[in-house]
Amino acid sequence: MPIKTKTRDFWPHSRKISRFLSLLLYFVVSLLCVLGLPVLPVLPHNLSSTSLLTNATITNSPLKQGKILYDAGRFTEAVQVLQQAAQAYKQTGDKVKLAITLSNLSLAYQQLSEFTEAQQAISESLKLLEGRQNSQIFAQSLEIQGRLQLLMGKPEAALVSWQQTEKIYQQTHNDSGLVRSQINQAQAWRTQGFYRRAIQMLEVVNQQLQSQPDSLEKAVGLRSLGNALLISGSLPKSQEALKQSLAIAQSLESHHDMAASLFSLGNHARKQQQTPAALTYYQQAIKLSPSPLTKISAQLNYLSLLIESQQLTEAESLLPTIQSQLNQLSPSRTAIYSQINYAQSLIKLEMANRQKNSTPDSQLPNLPKIAQLLANTVKEAHSLGDRRAEANALLSLGNLYEQTKQWSEATNLTQQGLILAQATITPDIAYRLQWQLGRLLWQQKEFPGAIAAYDAAVDTIKSLRSDLATINQDIQFNFRDSVEPLYRQSVELLLQSQAGQPNAKILDQARKRIEALQLAEIDNFFQEACLEGKNVILDQVADQENPKTAIFSTAAIFYPIILPKQLQVIVKLPNQPLQLYSTNITQEEVEKAVSKLRKVLVNPTATNAVKMQSQTVYNWLLKPIESKLSAKKVDTLVFVLDGVLRNIPMASLYDGQKFLIEKYAIALSVSLQLQNPHPLVKQPLKALIAGLSQPPADFPNFAPLPAIKSEVKSISNAGVATTNLLDQQFTSKALEKEVNSFPFNVVHLATHGQFSSRAEETFILAADGPINVKQFDSLLRSRDETQAQAVELLVLSACQTAAGDKRAALGLAGTAIRAGARSTLASLWQIDDESTALFVGDFYQQLKKGNISKAQALRHAQLKILQHPNYRAPSFWSAYVLIGNWL
Repeated sequence: MPIKTKTRDFWPHSRKISRFLSLLLYFVVSLLCVLGLPVLPVLPHNLSSTSLLTNATITNSPLKQGKILYDAGRFTEAVQVLQQAAQAYKQTGDKVKLAITLSNLSLAYQQLSEFTEAQQAISESLKLLEGRQNSQIFAQSLEIQGRLQLLMGKPEAALVSWQQTEKIYQQTHNDSGLVRSQINQAQAWRTQGFYRRAIQMLEVVNQQLQSQPDSLEKAVGLRSLGNALLISGSLPKSQEALKQSLAIAQSLESHHDMAASLFSLGNHARKQQQTPAALTYYQQAIKLSPSPLTKISAQLNYLSLLIESQQLTEAESLLPTIQSQLNQLSPSRTAIYSQINYAQSLIKLEMANRQKNSTPDSQLPNLPKIAQLLANTVKEAHSLGDRRAEANALLSLGNLYEQTKQWSEATNLTQQGLILAQATITPDIAYRLQWQLGRLLWQQKEFPGAIAAYDAAVDTIKSLRSDLATINQDIQFNFRDSVEPLYRQSVELLLQSQAGQPNAKILDQARKRIEALQLAEIDNFFQEACLEGKNVILDQVADQENPKTAIFSTAAIFYPIILPKQLQVIVKLPNQPLQLYSTNITQEEVEKAVSKLRKVLVNPTATNAVKMQSQTVYNWLLKPIESKLSAKKVDTLVFVLDGVLRNIPMASLYDGQKFLIEKYAIALSVSLQLQNPHPLVKQPLKALIAGLSQPPADFPNFAPLPAIKSEVKSISNAGVATTNLLDQQFTSKALEKEVNSFPFNVVHLATHGQFSSRAEETFILAADGPINVKQFDSLLRSRDETQAQAVELLVLSACQTAAGDKRAALGLAGTAIRAGARSTLASLWQIDDESTALFVGDFYQQLKKGNISKAQALRHAQLKILQHPNYRAPSFWSAYVLIGNWL
């Protein structure tokens, strides 16, 4: 019979944990579900000022003891020792030593998430140093204050603190302090969403370091820079800094720094999905490291990557060594997180063995042993007084009980962790506990409580949007496993709770939840918060009265939602409540059907196959409501697409007689909101055109585009005022200069480009090489500082999604959002450039008429290609998609 445990007396009675564990022995365990807590690489902290700062001249033993305890991760004990030291200095009246002790005390409190006490300590420290505001001691206290300000969600204040420390370190010629301050400033800029300024600051850091002679300090600085660039997504520069750090450490024969740099290079290679290289770096770090903490971190990452890459035998062979290393660690937060990481790897290993129907080695830890390991971790964290670590351990232990379907026990443990996480203001842990609680209550059919828990988890994630890339530094964050399922499960729960009775409020909540997922996907793509919900709700545009002018259209808005066992479609018709219909089909079946359709779409000889396969998708998305579309005289369809559906153009869907584009104008939106929904045709067209007919020599996979000049000529022939940058004139600097010199409302790029699910592989080609999407974003957005008028239309006429990347259309959505243009017209695959020239010419001719929407102009141009005897196949005309403002 399950044991009921009261929250208030759980931890003093450790025997109850053992009784919980004994229950595991009597359950047949099914581990075919994916754990909510994946095993992921441990990355370095994103702030450089995370070690205890002590003044070199101080030899007082309590302060030294506090530093030793802090560096060992024993923060509660460090607080106690530092409090005693502070009291002693108060009695002797030594203000300087008291100020240093209080700043270090604040840092220890920060590690325990006790922010009120941390603020009190650092404020008192700075007050004591008011007469020493140009001293390094004052700068060190300011550094710690900046760290606290960032942790408390005040990046602007943190930036000011670190700018002050930068000035002091410059004046005192403290190079290592200067580098720390600048790296921390970059993090503050990035947290506020100022990516370009963050990168500029990191470039300043690089210049600063390059001017220094080789030393261990320089090696450490370059490693910090490389880690910061890794978090920011600047992977080539990150690798360059890390390799330089390694080279310096090797020349100085510092095994500690060599191992630390190799560890960071392993994480870099892993982020690049370069598994063999990552494994090699981890092995080298393990071999060289004299530090037990670096060694165990590398071993754990090595283990988890072996499991991830299905090298299970090799993974199993590591377990005795890792367990031995873990047993030697002194009690600390690092030891606790290492144990949690190890337990998760063990669970994943057992799951992988079961999926392969292989019998695990009897010597491997089984589930009861894993549970015992986690329970011991919980007790250890509790004895240390580390509530953050305790909450994380409870999360993992509760998750293990969830896997064994012991709902009551799992719920109890999860609630214990949630109380701790909320008390210590640790939202990165709290959202996972809220999510876990929602899953558990759902399993127990407690729908109101489950919905409330999921809602709380989503709200917590929203509060973390500005730091999605660096969330939870101890057990690293992975979007595909740690965020996306939360949103999808939440929508599934909401729709399931209707019990067959459509509820407009719930439908609205469900589509907003999917929108939140899509915005979070874009944030994750760029590794920073990109778009805040604002502007005009799509429903308002759909519901507005149709004016006499033909510029405005009657639009219906579709929100397909892919769930594990269903495809749900929410539809907004003009002046009608939301409607819902569904198809019982698994997510895997949807993905297979879309993948097949995409393959035949690019084949100009496969029109019949396109019709057959696209009709299936048409039946899912449109057939149930086609009669209502006719009744409402809808002429434009707007799709807020989900998942793999973004990889196919809706224009190609076939109803058995006609393609969808033959019946409707079509547009896409990445959210429920539209920026400035006004038609382009009220303004004279002024276009900046950049074209590249011959790709750079080091991009041989991209074919020449000889019809570029015809394309450019067709735009000017349509009566559009143009400024041209062709071939060698089209460089990134020239493009930036022109964009900022004149208020163009159209930017047309006739050049190869690639969209990928990875920002570093999403780019357009200029004569001087690729312009990465992040550079492109900075380039176009720099006009915000010089031009009041936004780019109304961005055209990317020769782009394609990356081959073999089923999430590649995410790169297109990200480009559309980050470019700042109100509408983006792009191609999903490479098209014959002669047909492109015809298409582009007609598109601009239609826009120039002044009485047609962008979506209608696109439809007219696509129909012209479809009706051309040489280009009737969907591969020629269907690839073009319009994202954003369709008016």
